[in-house]
Amino acid sequence: MRYFEDFVAGAVVEGGSLAISEGDILAYARRFDAQDFHTDPEAAKASFVGGLIASGWHSCALLMRLIAESFILDSTSMGAPGIEEVKWLRPLKPGDVVSLRWTVIETKESRSRPEMGLIKFRFELLNQRGEPVLEQTNWIMFGRRGSGFEAPAGNWLAHSPSYVAPAHTSEVEPAAGPATPARFFDDLVVGESHELGSLVFTAEEIVAFARSFDAQPFHMDEDAARQSSFGGLCASGWHTAAGWMAAMVVHRRGQEAAFKAAFGNASAPRLGPSPGFRNLRWLKPVYAGDRITYHSVLADKRASASRPQWGLFFHHNTGVNQNGETVFSFEGCAFVERHA
Repeated sequence: MRYFEDFVAGAVVEGGSLAISEGDILAYARRFDAQDFHTDPEAAKASFVGGLIASGWHSCALLMRLIAESFILDSTSMGAPGIEEVKWLRPLKPGDVVSLRWTVIETKESRSRPEMGLIKFRFELLNQRGEPVLEQTNWIMFGRRGSGFEAPAGNWLAHSPSYVAPAHTSEVEPAAGPATPARFFDDLVVGESHELGSLVFTAEEIVAFARSFDAQPFHMDEDAARQSSFGGLCASGWHTAAGWMAAMVVHRRGQEAAFKAAFGNASAPRLGPSPGFRNLRWLKPVYAGDRITYHSVLADKRASASRPQWGLFFHHNTGVNQNGETVFSFEGCAFVERHA
């Protein structure tokens, strides 16, 4: 069992590995990020990246699985308040084998809660050539020695890291009202806001996601969750983020349909991948039965120097539960096509 005191600034540790198949990429993307370059090997050849790649959110979920295997489940971890930054540095492709490297950047005792401390980590997801695919920086809370922490007994890693959707899944409910047509980079309006849609988080889906990616007891077992600080079964933060991506895809499809209705045979502007995100915050737990409504505001845009036919747009995103409470937020960016 690792306590707060067992983590030393400067320590570098390498963890296990996972092989990623085309089926793994398709299964995750079809549920949470159904863009062509994640779901259609043929269509992906004509995309920004030139071939099938995993969703960036999938790579984050795989990183979480490796973190769980490496030390989280054998520690006094009390969860993470959010993520400072994720950089998606290289595409994750079928046949890749990814491994974990983690570095302790900083440790500090909690002033308000003496029974715990906080550790700042840099996590790297490496491919089979040792190249970083993803780099993530965030704090994790850990109980201290003598805090009375007891880990719930259970074989939490019994399930495969390959995502298997439950028999019944909830669908994204699109936002009410007509969609605005998709826009090229040049026509994007800074400050414009959109409701993306909403999603109900069922207990069955919370457990299915956690089994594959975030096998902590409070995401997998009702009894263990009731005894935790959360007080009930709650979704992995990465599941909440995946729900945002699923809502974004539904919203985008509505925009593309509106573009076709407005401009006939003209091709709608294509979206490219995202280089990463910043300041992700899990502000409140998402419990079984919660409906989360996602919103996005265009914060800024910038032409791409390296790819002149594309531009980058920056967006502030939130998720709000049925009680009007913001449960999730982050600052993202993505490529979008410019006018020819």
